[in-house]
Amino acid sequence: MMDMMNKLHEECGVFGIFRQAGEGVVAEAYHALYALQHRGQESCGIAVNNDGVITCYKDVGLVTEVFTRDALEKMEEGSMAVGHCRYGTTGTKNRNNAQPLLINHLKGAMALCHNGNLTNAAELREQLELGGAIFHATSDSEVIAYTITQQRIRTGSIEEAVRAAMKVIQGAYSLVIMSPTKLIAARDPRGFRPLCMGKIGEDTVFASESCALDAIGATFVRDILPGEVVVVSKEGVRSYPPEEQVPSSLCVFEHIYFARPDSVIDGASVHEARVRAGAFLALDHPVQADVVIGVPDSGIEAAIGYARQSGIPYGIGFIKNKYIGRTFIQPEQKQRQNAVRIKLNAVAATVRDKRVVMVDDSIVRGTTSAHTVAILREAGAKEVHVRFSAPPFLYPCYFGTDIDSTDNLIAAHHTIEEIGQIIGADSIGFLSLEACDKLAVGSRCGFCKACFSGEYPVEPPKTSRKLKFETHLSEKA
Repeated sequence: MMDMMNKLHEECGVFGIFRQAGEGVVAEAYHALYALQHRGQESCGIAVNNDGVITCYKDVGLVTEVFTRDALEKMEEGSMAVGHCRYGTTGTKNRNNAQPLLINHLKGAMALCHNGNLTNAAELREQLELGGAIFHATSDSEVIAYTITQQRIRTGSIEEAVRAAMKVIQGAYSLVIMSPTKLIAARDPRGFRPLCMGKIGEDTVFASESCALDAIGATFVRDILPGEVVVVSKEGVRSYPPEEQVPSSLCVFEHIYFARPDSVIDGASVHEARVRAGAFLALDHPVQADVVIGVPDSGIEAAIGYARQSGIPYGIGFIKNKYIGRTFIQPEQKQRQNAVRIKLNAVAATVRDKRVVMVDDSIVRGTTSAHTVAILREAGAKEVHVRFSAPPFLYPCYFGTDIDSTDNLIAAHHTIEEIGQIIGADSIGFLSLEACDKLAVGSRCGFCKACFSGEYPVEPPKTSRKLKFETHLSEKA
């Protein structure tokens, strides 16, 4: 994204593989992380288990930047591996916060990969530090690792330690954990973040999204249930169902924006959910227009849905430069504007002298939307009617996105009409809150919509999690 605060950013993608016979898991981990790259583009890593000895390679950068051909050839093979790609929502951007986290202790080594955010991480960290724990990073994933380690000393087995830790940690977490002999997947009781299981023959794999299974030729088996722990060993696969049933709360932004459109999450197609969002937009916010276009990438499906429902022709209105990564971020406003133009350009033949409906997934700060509207007008669009396939983002998210305050939320400080004026639109429309529950046909989960409604499924932290962690370290420096 051109400006780190112009779009929401999800935290992480996780992956794990257990090979029942033989070795050769590095290639699968690499290709799975490549398929999950959209979930995290700051750092990545792979930990490999070779007969109980766990080694880890990780660094800041994209999957292709960190795992060069030379780096992959130097990695030791094994029968198990876990992988992670990260976009940091808690903790600063540095190699120490890259995952997997590798912990060595008297009960044996453990590699942990985490997607989500804890709401009680600061309190747990303080308790652990008072007990002698020494932290090397600022992410709450390290709090999970230490909590599991602490519980393992008390309980003995790694799976019992994970189950015991789940009674202590609160908030959002999808975990893939590797011990010397086992691979474990766990999902928080609310199921905030996705996690699924697949098979390659007799081998078992876990991933944040089903698209990663497709990338390595694995067959989708099922989603990990909210609150469930699944353990894979040489003896086979064992499931520990949730001890207590609570209403599930999958983040609705998985279907609106975060997940890849070819993924299926908790029984519902992401692609179809986005097309339905566009259809609801057309019903609630109709307009006389000549063409419907989508802002790449996650606005495309919603634009198709809007066009189908409205009867207005769909057209390709933007071309995205696919060779500019997230590192293309400039600090000055003028440079940011240039970055938008380099990354996204209008197709003048589609929009010239036309009344255009521009469909995007969401709006955070508003600057990117203003630039894209301006680009369309410069390309000759007669009118630009903007539609967002998400409701207005009004409240902080504490469960795995990078918006933990209202400071940069345009909708928290302006009316919808004012937002339209700010971004230069002839009209503006948002998806309704009620429509969010109707997007994912066949979904087995309810949805968290707290960022739109302010109704949090679990109690949020009392202060900013970033402030807690990052000032915590600076005060001790």
